[in-house]
Amino acid sequence: MMKRLVLIALMCLSATVGVQPAFAWQSTAQQLEELEERAFKQAVSQVAPSLVRIETVGGLDQVQNFLLGNGPTTGVVVSADGYVISSSFNFLSKPASILVTTTDGKRLAAKAIANDTVRMLTLLKVEADGLVPARPTAKPSIRVGQWAIAVGRALDANSPNVSVGIVSAVNRVWGKAIQTDAKISPVNYGGALVDVDGSVMGVLVPLSPQDNSPVAGVEWYDSGIGFAIPLVDVLATLDRLKQGKDLRPGLAGFNFSSTDMFGGDTKIDRVRYDSPMYRAGFKDGDLIVELDGHKVTRPAQVRHVLGSKIEGDKLAIAIKRGDETKQADLTLVDELPPFEAGFLGVLPTREKIGSGPPTVDEGVGVRWVYPDSPASKIGLKPRDRIVKFRDQTLTSAAQLIDQVSRVRPSEKTVIVIRRDGKEQSLEATLVGYPEDLPKDLPTSAIESVAETEPKASDERKVDGSEKPRTGRFGEEVAESKNAWWAFVPESYNPAYAYSLLVWLHPPGDTLEATVYDSWKTEAERRGIVLLGLKAANVGPGWQANEAEFVHETVVSFQKKYSIDAGRVVLHGYDKSGPFATHLAFKHRDLFRGLLLAASAVSERPPENLPEYRLQFQLICGSKDPAHPILERMANSLRGIKYPANFTSLSDLEHRYPNADGVDAMARWIDSLDRL
Repeated sequence: MMKRLVLIALMCLSATVGVQPAFAWQSTAQQLEELEERAFKQAVSQVAPSLVRIETVGGLDQVQNFLLGNGPTTGVVVSADGYVISSSFNFLSKPASILVTTTDGKRLAAKAIANDTVRMLTLLKVEADGLVPARPTAKPSIRVGQWAIAVGRALDANSPNVSVGIVSAVNRVWGKAIQTDAKISPVNYGGALVDVDGSVMGVLVPLSPQDNSPVAGVEWYDSGIGFAIPLVDVLATLDRLKQGKDLRPGLAGFNFSSTDMFGGDTKIDRVRYDSPMYRAGFKDGDLIVELDGHKVTRPAQVRHVLGSKIEGDKLAIAIKRGDETKQADLTLVDELPPFEAGFLGVLPTREKIGSGPPTVDEGVGVRWVYPDSPASKIGLKPRDRIVKFRDQTLTSAAQLIDQVSRVRPSEKTVIVIRRDGKEQSLEATLVGYPEDLPKDLPTSAIESVAETEPKASDERKVDGSEKPRTGRFGEEVAESKNAWWAFVPESYNPAYAYSLLVWLHPPGDTLEATVYDSWKTEAERRGIVLLGLKAANVGPGWQANEAEFVHETVVSFQKKYSIDAGRVVLHGYDKSGPFATHLAFKHRDLFRGLLLAASAVSERPPENLPEYRLQFQLICGSKDPAHPILERMANSLRGIKYPANFTSLSDLEHRYPNADGVDAMARWIDSLDRL
């Protein structure tokens, strides 16, 4: 009704504009503004009885290095008998108590009932009756360009706070949200996005299409990029939340061959064991062509359909396998069996980059065989070449690592090797990854640069490009107070791929001399490039906003030097461990090893995924108070099927590892490409 009144008034005004003198334009504009203001006030008054003020008491000061506020926030009434929905961001502090103030001034204790982890919402319950539930806007009537009014009840318990904008887009953040340019911030998180009729289009939340962490999207507050979860979607799952069950993303159990969300195709790289896709009979290499009646050709389209799905939802899927089309109805789950790669027990030969093995020696060379491993039991030896695995002809170690990871522990597979020019077919039963390090691990051969070529340490330009620096050197970053130092082996040969050890110092001391002196010899022996990064302020140590500096510096080193992407390791010690842990989990596509000395894993590890080959080493002295914690942590990591090593250093107290410890850490880094 309000929309029609405003429209009629605007039409009447516009019909008379052409016959009025110039001074009448000002009067017309003023009348338009008054009509708009009246419409907005009327809309806010319609929704106001359904908004409550929320206060939290106690809890954490920060989450993921993000400093949390403790001011009032907002909730939307969704049921007359005391149920209120709000943004989960408002409760990240895990408060000791939650208080809700209703529109009649009653201040009531509230209990968190359940969380919707897909849409980042929390359902609260207060002991009250006769509350006024919000009236939802039908989704088809939400259109781009219409007025959008963001309403909260944080600044004044008796008067809502208001921000006006438009609906910028619908079905945003992978199909979950309405986007608006109205100002959205912690002041109105959990509040309502309202149309001019006073109906609630959605519940305001911080979101990001690139991240699903608890603080994702908060950095965009008041930027003109804000999001709201459609209220009709909230109400559709309200009964499940009332039962006290957290809602989690619905999983089908597959990943794509392409990492390009918008340019790649929908070919499945692998189907997870015992997943809905696996039980429906789908296989690696199938091509997804349709989901829930929507034709799909790109991974982004698939993610858009799946983005708003929760556990228990149905998914109609169609795939192509050659000329055959297969269809199935899946019931999505909230958890998949942990991914666990099988272990054969070999280290591959590190071939010269770009040269490739001769045709007669195709396949992957065996550098070293683990004692008592499946490879040892079937008689594999150093200098054998594995030419086929699972009927796949091999051309690289990366291909062999991928194929081995597709075989689960206790499963059998056929391996074809070439020895002395003759092929042999062998059958191996794979096992899980070993807990211990190889005690006597020979170094991998790296040929020296030919004497006729310029030395690697020569920084003169050759063929128009500058030769990479070797030895110890460093640089300050002009744009910030950060800096870095590096050690590149003097014998560096760009024809071979090196490991990259990224050192993050603890607060108060960069330990540059200690780390350099401890690692120089092992770096030369085992082909490890050292990269030490310095916080802008060494005293307090690393801050959350320095994550990008770390990421950019590591990526730039990968471009300058020949680095094996599977052997890039983050190394933290003592109080730098939490920052190292956060970075390793945030950038799993970049870091494939997390090495923590006298420091535990500080965040809950994400699910072990086949596309991210992340391995752990925890190391400390036997007299270090952290010793039992690290040992338990290593066991916990193995419990969720991560390869994890725990190294105890005899009689060592809380300090940086001694020579024996550095030797163990270097052997672990040198064996990250084990399979």
